[in-house]
Amino acid sequence: MKNKYIEQFEAKQIEGKNIPEFRAGDTLKLAIRIKEGDKTRIQNFEGVCIARRGNGVSETFIVRKIGANNVGVERIFPIYSESLESITVLRKGRVRRARLFYLRDRRGKAARIKELKK
Repeated sequence: MKNKYIEQFEAKQIEGKNIPEFRAGDTLKLAIRIKEGDKTRIQNFEGVCIARRGNGVSETFIVRKIGANNVGVERIFPIYSESLESITVLRKGRVRRARLFYLRDRRGKAARIKELKK
């Protein structure tokens, strides 16, 4: 049970954001605002969402991509983060579970996710 003032504050933070509907298995393209010194730039991070957790302001999701030299890179993002400029859903994946941590052990074609047919 939360304090009503905390609930109002959290509702105000969620208000201005428009988050697309996505779940584990979807391929996402994230535009992340990076601050270097006094300059800011936007860098894209593209990968598969392997998990979502939490609710409200504290909701987070994990995105995994394969970086240079076939090294897996995972990042955890708060959904309502100020550093997230935009979230774009590139592909909807057809998966049967909510957490895809088994992808950490898979390489190459074994790590593919089928696309959801409409």
